[in-house]
Amino acid sequence: MSAPLGPVGVGVIGAGVISDTYLENLTGFPDVRVLAVADLDVERAAAQAAKHGVPGSGAVAELLADPAVEIVVNLTIPAAHVEVGLAALDAGKHVWTEKPLALDRESARKLLDRAHDRGLRVASAPDTVLGAGLQTARRAVEAGRIGEPRTALAIFQTPGPERWHPAPEFLFQAGGGPLLDMGPYYLTTLVQLFGPVRRVTATADRARDTRVIAKGPRAGTEFAVTVPTTVMALVEFTGGGSAQLLLSFDAVVARTGLVEVGGTLGTAVLPDPNTFDGSTALHLTGLDDPETLAPQGHSASRGTGVLELARAIRSGAVERASGELAYHVLDAMLSIDESAATGRTVDVTSTVDVPPALPEDWDPRTGTL
Repeated sequence: MSAPLGPVGVGVIGAGVISDTYLENLTGFPDVRVLAVADLDVERAAAQAAKHGVPGSGAVAELLADPAVEIVVNLTIPAAHVEVGLAALDAGKHVWTEKPLALDRESARKLLDRAHDRGLRVASAPDTVLGAGLQTARRAVEAGRIGEPRTALAIFQTPGPERWHPAPEFLFQAGGGPLLDMGPYYLTTLVQLFGPVRRVTATADRARDTRVIAKGPRAGTEFAVTVPTTVMALVEFTGGGSAQLLLSFDAVVARTGLVEVGGTLGTAVLPDPNTFDGSTALHLTGLDDPETLAPQGHSASRGTGVLELARAIRSGAVERASGELAYHVLDAMLSIDESAATGRTVDVTSTVDVPPALPEDWDPRTGTL
C-alpha cells in the first residue's frame, strides 16, 4: 500500500495550559492538519478547538476512533503519558508525547515496544533542541569552533512553579520536580553535544513538605510536596567529557537557561534549552571579546517536533526527537534519582544514536507533502 499523500492528520489530547502554544503552531504548519482536540473535560476541549480554529473536539475515545488522525499529540499530565500513548498506539496512531516519556523504565519500554510491534512511531518532547538557537550552537560545536567539548555546566534555579502556575501540584509529585520537569531540556541538549550518558553521581533535597499556590483562582491553596526540589548531579558521557547539572525549585534568586560547554579551544554559552531561539556566545582562547552567533533557521516553537515527526513518517526517515532518545534521557534522570537516594554512582545502561542536526534551511512553514 502506498503512503498517504498530503498533510498529516493530527489530534491533540489534553487541553491544558501547554496546548495553547502547540495549537498556535500546529495550525500554522501546512504539512499537518489539526483535526480535533480531546480532553476529559469536553467543554475545555471545545473551547480550545474554537479558539484555534480546529474543526473537531470531544472525548478521547472519539478522537482515537477518527481514521483521519495519524498522529496523537499527548499533552496529558506525566502520570497519564503511557496510558494515553498505549491507547493511541492500539488505535493505530503514531504518538508525540510531552516530556517526560514515562515515570519509569518499564512502562516507557512497554510504550516503545508496543509501537515497534505495531509498526508505529513514538516521539517525545523536548523539541526545543530542534529550534534555531540550539541548532546553531550545535552546528558551531560540531564544526570544531571550541575544539573538542570536554566539560559543561547546566543550571536551572527558580523559587518554584507554584509562583505562576494555576494548578502546580503535579509538578511537585511523582513525574515532576525539577529533575523530571526541567531535566529533559538540559539533558537532551547535553546528549546532542556529548552523546549518550555513561554514569551519574547525584545528591538531592526537598526544602519544604508543602507549598502554596500564589496566583489564579486557587491562590492560597496549600498542597503536599513529595519529590526532591533540588537536584545536583555529575554526568559523565560514554564518548568522554562530563557535565555538572543543578536543577532547583528552591532558589530565591532565579538563574535559568545557563548551559556552558567548555572545549579545548574555548567555551560556548548556549541559549536557554527551554526556548527555541537565542544567540550563542563563543569565548575563544586568545580573544578578548566573545563572538556572538545569531540563531540561523526557523522561528517556530513547540510543535516543531510533531511536524518533524510527520515529515519523517511520510518520507520513511528517522525522526530526530525519537522515543529512543527520550528513553535514554529518562534512564539518565532515573539514574540520577537513584544515585541521590543511595549515595552511589549509577551506571546508565541504555544508549542512543544522536540524530543529525537539522539542515539550516529546514522550514516548518513551507508545505512539502
